[in-house]
Amino acid sequence: MTRPLEDVRIIAVEQYGAGPWGSVHLADLGADVIKIEDPRTNGDVGRYVPPFQEGEDSLFFEALNRNKRSLSLDLTTDAGREVFERLVACSDAVYSNLRGDVPGRLELTYDDLKDVNPAIVCCSLSAFGMTGPRASEPGYDYVMQGLTGWMSLTGEPGGPPQKTGLSLVDFAGGYVAALALMAGLHAARRDGVGMDCDVSLYETALSMLNYQATWHLTSGHIPTRTRHSAHPSLVPFQNFETADGWIVVACPKDKFFRRLLSVLKLGHLVDDARFTDFETRRTNKDAILEILEAALQQRRTSEILLELAAAGVPCAPVNDVPEAVRDAQIDARQGIIETEHPRFGTVRSIATPVRVGAAQSTHKRAPRRGENAAEILHDLLQYDAADVLNLSKSGAFGAPAEQMA
Repeated sequence: MTRPLEDVRIIAVEQYGAGPWGSVHLADLGADVIKIEDPRTNGDVGRYVPPFQEGEDSLFFEALNRNKRSLSLDLTTDAGREVFERLVACSDAVYSNLRGDVPGRLELTYDDLKDVNPAIVCCSLSAFGMTGPRASEPGYDYVMQGLTGWMSLTGEPGGPPQKTGLSLVDFAGGYVAALALMAGLHAARRDGVGMDCDVSLYETALSMLNYQATWHLTSGHIPTRTRHSAHPSLVPFQNFETADGWIVVACPKDKFFRRLLSVLKLGHLVDDARFTDFETRRTNKDAILEILEAALQQRRTSEILLELAAAGVPCAPVNDVPEAVRDAQIDARQGIIETEHPRFGTVRSIATPVRVGAAQSTHKRAPRRGENAAEILHDLLQYDAADVLNLSKSGAFGAPAEQMA
């Protein structure tokens, strides 16, 4: 079965989270992602992230690097650069997640590589982008959540600043970079001319402020935290405590609110002038929430969820992670994949949500560092054993020649 991106080859100068997250979805879709790992730093730092880490094996790394190939290559040496440019000549894209000033210094931009391959797409994912006063600054997910206002919107009112429970800036940045790369690749194949794609975590995080930023920029509104993770304007649309847990109830349409009242035997409130539409419910939110919270606190989670679902009210339990990955919907959609690892045995991971055509039925574990050197150097780049020996002696791979031949 042909996968959507089987004819795409991507050289990934990537590490840790955001960059590998973006490229793993492209690899899952069939792209040949060749991961360049710096031998001077023992490769991708993600290999050493605990817990569940031993030597250069880490479940963190496995989750972000399946279906890829690995080559140790020192891009700061002339020999390493020779191998890299040979890869560029037979590839579609160079993808990196380095500090914003580093792609230029390592000559990973389109201007640096267009003479090698005029159609190459050079996609950089960095903290702040390749231009501007912050271009040379390092930055990570947590930093961006503080800088772009996310922490001011997360948690209960009056509490300390909080990040989201997941690394959402990293994950979103990876998705944006993958989208940018594919848009660039489409244009390059149409026009025969490549380009730079300059993606930043900072702008990704800012963009996700979306309508709240528009409210502020246009009207001066200052977004704040909301009690029980409530929606900033729609009521009711939040977490509610039950007799034995917590649930989420969402009423982004009037019909859902009416159905909620019916389930809770509060039908007399349907015609209450305080609650007839979005604006009146927002204005009188304290009154309606007091009524709803009192009613829901009398009900057990499993029972009320059944009744709400039967009535067509959007709702869900507030699960922990073990509960979340046991949902029947995951099995129905083949949402968990398995790979075999020499240290960890069977590694079970969440499948990519990017579904294009038939789902991939088999997956390869993440590569060991430099594991694919022979097939890349000999089979793809057509180096013979003497070539590889000379390149190794010149420091291209940061390893003895016998490990690369």
